[in-house]
Parts: sequence; C-alpha cells; structure tokens
Amino acid sequence: MRTLFTLILCIFVYSGALQAQSMSDEQIIQYVQQGQMSGKSQTQMVTELASKGVTPDQLQRIKKKYESSQGTTGTSGKVASTSRTRSAASGTTPPASKAGGQLTTGFYDELYTGFMDSTQIDSIKNAGPQIFGHNIFSNRNLTFEPNVNIATPVNYQLGPGDQVIIDIWGAYQNTFTETISPDGNINITNLGPVYLNGLTVAEANTYIQRKFSSIYSAAGVGESAKIKLTLGQIRTIQVNIMGEVSVPGTYTLSSFSSVFHALYSAGGVSDIGSMRHVQVMRDGKLKAELDIYDYILNGKFSNDIRLMDGDVLIVRPYDCLVTVTGNVKRPMIYEMKTTESVAALLSYAGGFTGDAYNKSIRLTRKSGRERQMFNVDEKEYASFKLTDGDSLSVDSILNRFENRVEILGAVYRKGLYQLSDEVNTVKKLINKADGVTGDAFLNRAEITRLHEDLTLETIPVNLRGILDGTSADIPLQKNDVLYVPGIHDLQEEGILTIHGEVALPGVYPYARNTSLEDFVVQAGGLLESASTVRVDVARRIKDPKSTRVNREVGETFSFSLKDGLIVDGTQGFVLLPFDEVYVRRSPGYQEQANVAVTGEVVFGGTHALTVKNERLSDLVKKAGGLTPEAYPAGARLIRKMNEEEQARMERTLKMAKQNSTAKDSIDLDALDMETNYPVGIQLEKALEKPGSDFDLVLREGDRLIVPQYINTVKINGEVMYPNTVLYQKGKRLKHYIHQSGGFGPRAKKSKVYVVYMNGTVAEVSGGSSKAIQPGCEIIVPSKPEKRGMTTGEILSIGTSTASLGAIIASMITLFK
Repeated sequence: MRTLFTLILCIFVYSGALQAQSMSDEQIIQYVQQGQMSGKSQTQMVTELASKGVTPDQLQRIKKKYESSQGTTGTSGKVASTSRTRSAASGTTPPASKAGGQLTTGFYDELYTGFMDSTQIDSIKNAGPQIFGHNIFSNRNLTFEPNVNIATPVNYQLGPGDQVIIDIWGAYQNTFTETISPDGNINITNLGPVYLNGLTVAEANTYIQRKFSSIYSAAGVGESAKIKLTLGQIRTIQVNIMGEVSVPGTYTLSSFSSVFHALYSAGGVSDIGSMRHVQVMRDGKLKAELDIYDYILNGKFSNDIRLMDGDVLIVRPYDCLVTVTGNVKRPMIYEMKTTESVAALLSYAGGFTGDAYNKSIRLTRKSGRERQMFNVDEKEYASFKLTDGDSLSVDSILNRFENRVEILGAVYRKGLYQLSDEVNTVKKLINKADGVTGDAFLNRAEITRLHEDLTLETIPVNLRGILDGTSADIPLQKNDVLYVPGIHDLQEEGILTIHGEVALPGVYPYARNTSLEDFVVQAGGLLESASTVRVDVARRIKDPKSTRVNREVGETFSFSLKDGLIVDGTQGFVLLPFDEVYVRRSPGYQEQANVAVTGEVVFGGTHALTVKNERLSDLVKKAGGLTPEAYPAGARLIRKMNEEEQARMERTLKMAKQNSTAKDSIDLDALDMETNYPVGIQLEKALEKPGSDFDLVLREGDRLIVPQYINTVKINGEVMYPNTVLYQKGKRLKHYIHQSGGFGPRAKKSKVYVVYMNGTVAEVSGGSSKAIQPGCEIIVPSKPEKRGMTTGEILSIGTSTASLGAIIASMITLFK
C-alpha cells in the first residue's frame, strides 16, 4: 500500500499533472482500498487516478488534514527515519481504520517520503534521453514488476513471511496453510515446528514428505498418501540500492523482484551512473554483475537474478561515455567499456545509414591538455579502443556519381544510365536508349563533359557518321551528358491564331498544309454574327537574308466565304506559321435590345427596341399610354451600366484605394457598388414634345417607372423631427420646416435642397414655393462639428509663436 501511494505521487510530480480536481479526498482513499481488494495493478490504478484529475497537492493535503486533526505539526517536514524507505510491493493490507475512513500516522509518514525534493525530480526528468538506455527505467509502460501469478519456481528459497500450502490426498486428505514465522518455522498439528527457512521449494517438498511419512506410517496409511508443498502469499524483502541512482535508499520489494525491478523502483540510474557494471552484493560478497546493454540490445535476462532480503545493489559511476553523431541509425551518447572498440560502438548505434561514408570515421579526443583528431580507417574499427569523452562523427557520401552517364533529347528512353562495359561509348548509349526518334537531327549532337577541375567542355558529335559506321565512336566518361537535338528544337515552334466571330477563337499549334477553311472548321466554325464577305489573314514579313530595314510590317489577304469555302477563286489558301485570321462581325447583324416599363401604363413589362434612337415617348406608346392614375412628373428612369461605365467606376475606385489611408481603404472595401443608376427625366415634357431634348433616347436595359400621384413631402436631415407631411400647393419651404419642428442646432440653412421623384435634384433658394413638388424629399444638410482647442494645444501654439518671433528677430539683427 505504501508503494502504491508513493508511485502515484512520484508519477504525478514527474508529469506535472495540472488537470482539474475531480475526486474528493475520501473518494481517493476509498478508490485505492477498493482497487487493492479487487486486484488492480499499481500501474492501472496510477493511470486511472491521473485521468480522474488527482494531483500531488491533493495527496499532500490528505496528510495535512490528518495531522491537524491529531494536533501534530510534523516537526521540520521530514521523516524521522534516516533511511528513505520505498515500498514497491502490493501484497500488504492498507493501513486504514475503517471507522471514519482515516489512515494511520505510519501511512502518512510513508506518503510524505514520496515527495522528493526538486533536485531529485529534475535529475529523473532530465536523465536518459541523451544517454542511450537511461530512459528504460523511467518508462511508465515498462515497470519490470514481477509476475506473482506464475507457478512457484522450484529454486525459490523460502523465508519468514512466505505462506506455504501443504496438500495431502489419496488415502488420507488434508490441507495445511501456514506462514513461516520470523524464526523460520511452520507449526503443524501433531508434528510440531518444521524449519523451512532457506530451503528451496524442491527441497522443502522432500523435507515435508519425510516429516509427514512418520505420521501416516503410524496411522497405517503408508505410501498411499500423496503430499505436495506450494507457495501461497509471498513475503516482502528489503533491498538497499546505493550509488548513482536517481533516488538511493532502502526499498521494500516483493520476494520475486529482480535487479531490473529494483532499479525501476529507484528511478533508474543517474546522469553519471553506469549501466554496464550494476553489482549485486550478498553477504558482503559480489553475487552478480549486470550489463544492462545485453538486455536492451540482445534481450538477455540471464544476469537479472532474483533478489534476496538484505541484498545491496551498487551502481557505480560510468567509465567511458562516447558521443556518436552523423550518418548512423541511432546517433546518441553511449556508455562503453574500456576494452570495447569503434566496431562495438557502431553496433550499438545500429550501424551506418545508407548515405554514410563508411570507409573512415573522424574521432575527436580530449587528451588532458589539448584535443586530438584521429581519422579511423575501416580496417581499424575492430582494434581502435575508445576512451572517456571521445566524440565520433560519421560523414555522408559525396553528392556525385562515380559511374553515371545521361542522354537527353530525341531518343526513346532518355535518362540516367550506368557507365559500364556494356555502355561506355556514344553508340552503345544510344542503343541502350532504344535508338533515336524520327525527328532527331543526326548531323550534330553534343556531349557536355565535367572534368576533375570542375570545368565544363562541349564536344561535338557527328551522330549520323557514328550510327552508319563512317565515323569513329566516341568513348564516354563518368558524368557525361549526351544531347541529341530534334529538328523542331532547332526552330521556333509555329502557331496559328484566329480572332473574331468563331466558336473557339484562340491560339492553335501549326500543322503543315493547313488551309483557311480547315482552320475555320478547327476553330468551331463561323458564328451567326460572322461576316462571310470579309475574312482577313495577316502574315508576318520574313527575310532572313535581308541587309536593310523593310518599311513593311506585315502582309494582309482578304477572302469571301460561302458555306465555309472561299468563293473568290483561291480555294485552298494554305496558312503559314504565325498567320493570324480575323473573322469580322457582320454590320447587318443586330441582337434584340430590350427595355422595361412598370407602373401606371396600360401594357407594362418588357418591350423590344425597333430602332437605335427610340425614345421615352415611343416606349409609352408601345405600352398603350398612361393610365388616369399616372403621375408623369414623378416618373424616373433606371439605367444599367455598360462595360465602359463599369470599367471607369472600377478605375476610380482603384485610384481612391491607392490614395486613401488604411482606415479609409477598409471603408472602401465595404462599399457595395451598384451597377444601376438613376437618370433624371421629365416625362411630361417628353410626351408634350416628342423628339425634343426632354424625350430621352433609350438604350438596352433601361427601366421606366411611372408612379401614381403622391401628395406627401418628406423632410430629412438637420431638423428637430424628420417627418412626412401633406403637400400643400403654394406653401414655401418655411412651412414644411415648421412641420418638422424647425431647423436643428447645426442646420446649414442656406444649402437646403430637394430630391424629386423623377430623380432630379434642385437647390431651394429664397424659400420659393415652386421648388416644392408632390412626392419630393427636402434635405437639410448639417454643418461640420466644431471642436474647441485644448489647453495643451493653446500653449503649443503660443510656444511656437514665441519661437517664430525669436527667429525673425535674430534674422533682422543678422541682416542689419
């Protein structure tokens, strides 16, 4: 039980658990007791408590609660015992009083010893990862706990505290369960004390059978009775763990425990502890010496002996630590024996990686005065001995090839090849690449050769002569690159371009003997809007032998088409590379243009324009005229932006963003730019004088809205109460302002304006009654807010003025 709470506390301190408390103190005590009774392992209970949020502070608080209830202060916070005892056995009964659920003082003393000082904790946390093998005893998933559920080993030595079970069957049946007393005896009815201390299980079986034979012979049973001794509950032993371990001290362990379990209980070896010479002393003599590397690297348990009561484990300081870095599979710090060589170190490190330079190793040694450098060759690995502080570095291989050649260009299998007896000339390399392709330019290939001094050389190759045997083959060297050009690589790649009224305008690769008709078909054919009387072909001027500047920049051919064929007698006009074809738009092709009218008209909806200069009055006629309820003075027109207007708006917005501050640019990004805008019209005058300037010319997308008569007026802006009131003919601006409670305190009275229903805007001057129309909206703008100067600003201006005056006075004095 002591070991359980000690392990709980240690593991929580190691991991620094900061989970929220989720169990009360009483629940923790009850959980441990129930887990002990149900046979849960220590590791299982520690893991479950950690997942439930139990912390080391909570465990320490349980002890303080008990001390305060008993009136104790705990002296200086240390345990009276000089030895720091740890319990790692789980076979004892928890020292708890079931009445009230309180634990005894002894339990709290043992619990308090689990709180190791910060120096020891840091030593355990920082040990291992840097030195190979040190982390094996700090792994929570590798506890080395003895298995108590196995058959009793026949070589197990019995001792005080062990429980033995003697089964008798046959002619006479009985069972005896006894615990070996401190003096080494068990007491059998009708037989008396039987001394078993120090006997193995096999020896105890023989001895018990001999002892019981006298009883059964007297009873006339004879040899028909069978007797067997087995082990029940096992005892605990005390082992002293000394030397370079994380937490040295006296530990109470299971009698099945081995050396590895003892080292795990002590937190493993320290930073300077040796894993190659762990000694077990028994009765003052060396019983065994363990090399933990044998277990880690080879899985050997042969030296992991079972401990006896009173054994002493001694972990001495290491003899030799060696660092290996670079291209090995496990670069770390390794503990070496003084008799081991570089070959053993490489074996511990897992050997070389695939890209390691394994012919030589660089070794740095601390000689006592200065450092020394050694280059250990491959033949010296097995004989070169290592000393403490040595550092080995394994380099990587050079980033180049010793037997590579490459072929590129017009061959079937371009790429890298091995330079060997089969591939060591130009002809052999081409044959290995399955030969040249049909477009290969055989008159001249080239080899790019890298020399040992890292200079490059280009070697010309008459490939045609080498292949037909008229020229000598050229030997290859390592890292040679053979390039076989293609005829298309030696000239600019040709293209054809088509513009205008075809289904798929764009750029196409050039193909020989492509006619104009073929190219039009390749581009998807003519669109409905294409002109068949004018198709142009532009051709560039090419004269590579010219010695003067030509004023002509191009040549143009024009053709007429009918059913996709040229009709001017030049059928089959063949295009050349880089020709550009222009299919014009027919001037007689016009798509439908629609406008809309809504509101108070007879036939509202969408109407098609029939002529380019169709006007407002024409649209009203198409719509059947106005209804009696129509209010033409309030009619308005909504126009859709064309491409040019949208582009202009985008340019303006872009310039505004470039010239604005960071805050303003954010505001501009949030703007929702509409693609429709209102146009101020006067429909009454347009209908009175059709064709006049008031009769606006329509364009596609226009939408005319003819409202009903509205006899209200809106007042907004800097007024006391924005309002909507009845229109009264002849009333001036002052009347409507009064209807809204008068001007506001920051009203800009001289800049009042009116927005009319037809989209026009007018300034109200002199309070004219004609400016106010039915359905309009009066806007009263506001003056900018005035901000008074602070005392600091006034003082700053005064100081600046005084400084300026002093400068002017100095200048006047200077120029006198």
